[in-house]
Amino acid sequence: PQGSEEAKAFVNAFLKCSMPKMKDEAIQDILTRKAVILEHYSKKKTKQKRKKPKGFTAKQRREMRLFEIEPEQQRYTIFLPLHELWKQYIRDLCHGLKPDAQPHMVQSKLLKADLHGAIVTVTKSKCPSYVGITGIILQEFKHVFKIITKEDKLKVVPKLNNVFSLEIDGFISYIYGSKFQLRASERSAKKFKLKGTIDL
Repeated sequence: PQGSEEAKAFVNAFLKCSMPKMKDEAIQDILTRKAVILEHYSKKKTKQKRKKPKGFTAKQRREMRLFEIEPEQQRYTIFLPLHELWKQYIRDLCHGLKPDAQPHMVQSKLLKADLHGAIVTVTKSKCPSYVGITGIILQEFKHVFKIITKEDKLKVVPKLNNVFSLEIDGFISYIYGSKFQLRASERSAKKFKLKGTIDL
C-alpha cells in the first residue's frame, strides 16, 4: 500500500495531467475542497461535407446537343398533342377557366406557369420581322423562345423588346418579354410586381 506522501504526490501529478491549463496554486486550492471536478476535453468531430453531384457544363450540353431539335422532328403537327396537354394543364391550374374567373387571377397563374406547348403570337416588336410569328413554344430559355410555326419552321425569338399574346378559351394574355427574362424554373418562385412601367 502507498504511503500518504506517495498518495499525495500521485494525486498532484494526476490532477496536473487532468487539468493542464491550471496552475499549481489553483490545483492546491482545489484540493482543500471536498469535491474535485476534473476537466474533460472532447475532440471536435469534423463534419464531412456532402459532395453535390455535378451536372453537365454548358459546353458539355452543347457538345452532346441536348437542346437541339432534329430537322426531321421540326413539324408543327407533331407538337399539337403537346399543345392539347398544355391547355388541359392551364385549365386545371386555373380551376376550369370559367367565364366568371377574375382576369388578374388567371394572369398571375400564367406568369408562373410552364409555357412549353403554348401557342403564342408576337404582337409587337422593335424588329418588324418578328411581328406576326405564331407557333407552339417548344423550348423556353432565359432570353429566347424556340417556336415551331404552322409552316414547320423553327424560329428563335428573343424575349427582349418583344410582346407576345397567348390565347386560351377566349382569355387573351400579353407577355412583355423584357420583363420575362427568366428561366421557367426561376419564374415559379419570382414575385411579379402588379404595377410598373410597361414598355418593349
